[in-house]
Amino acid sequence: MTDRPGPSGEDSLIARYFKPLAIDPGAFGLVDDAAVLKARGEDIVVTTDAIVEGVHFLPDDPPDTVARKALRVNLSDLAAKGATTAGFVLTLALRRADDAWLSAFARGLGEDARTFDCPLLGGDTVSTPGPLTVSITAFGRVPAGRMVPRSGARPGDRVMVTGTIGDAAVGLDILTGGPAASALASDAAARDMLIGRYRVPQPRNGLAEAIRTHASGAMDVSDGLAGDLTKLCAASDVSAVIEVPRIPISAAAQGVLAQRAVDIEALISGGDDYEILCTVPDISCAALSAAAAQAGIALTAIGTVIAGSDAPRFLDKEGRELPLARRSYSHF
Repeated sequence: MTDRPGPSGEDSLIARYFKPLAIDPGAFGLVDDAAVLKARGEDIVVTTDAIVEGVHFLPDDPPDTVARKALRVNLSDLAAKGATTAGFVLTLALRRADDAWLSAFARGLGEDARTFDCPLLGGDTVSTPGPLTVSITAFGRVPAGRMVPRSGARPGDRVMVTGTIGDAAVGLDILTGGPAASALASDAAARDMLIGRYRVPQPRNGLAEAIRTHASGAMDVSDGLAGDLTKLCAASDVSAVIEVPRIPISAAAQGVLAQRAVDIEALISGGDDYEILCTVPDISCAALSAAAAQAGIALTAIGTVIAGSDAPRFLDKEGRELPLARRSYSHF
């Protein structure tokens, strides 16, 4: 009689760190090579994002924050589509299997999976000689035909955005020793807040249903407010006028701006905000604002959708157009 072979190194890694997170019955305890996502007569919204060491996070970032960011950037996409979370699959490319790193990573991932009710369904682990990479594909649910597209904006709609813009760009500047690090050398609280906004985004899933009900178009701000608004307007075949003084900037980022360690262009083009950018008919603005207030999520009207095919214009307090050398982060 031949003994059954023991589990491979990959199987052991999955069983140790990720099987405890796979609590959904459709994950089959991660012993199968596929999962089942139960259909309920709704549309399934699918989104995927990868984060790469040295591009989306720094090599010395805490592993639990890497895990949280990897999941949350996908949850942010679901929120902007008006979808409720259903589950996710994970691909993890590692240079080596480091117990301390993996334990902290799995802990952060599991805590967020529970917090946002988005269970692990399956995935893959691979070795790589290159940078550590975490890729997540997340699934959400919306009533049939109710996903909020980028292409729904219409002239006259108000442009609205959640949270504050530019914090993550300043946080990265601090972590990489840029001018913002010197500007906030004596303000540890501001530094920590801004770094936290870069490392651990705050997806606005608590507003998903209200976005689905009231917004005509929406997307999340991942590559910069200016660039992502340009994408939304292009998809909708419209343009927009934005009042720059109305763009919500945190007190910490305002302090760095006042010291001229960064400029407004860096804040609205820097990326990694993961806030919801949406367009809302006038008749629905009050209702969406009320829903945001009830959810404890800041929501600010920053401009108006207009007819046309030009790129959105950003106007300063005197009504002059702010020239933008770049509108967003680009990988290429």
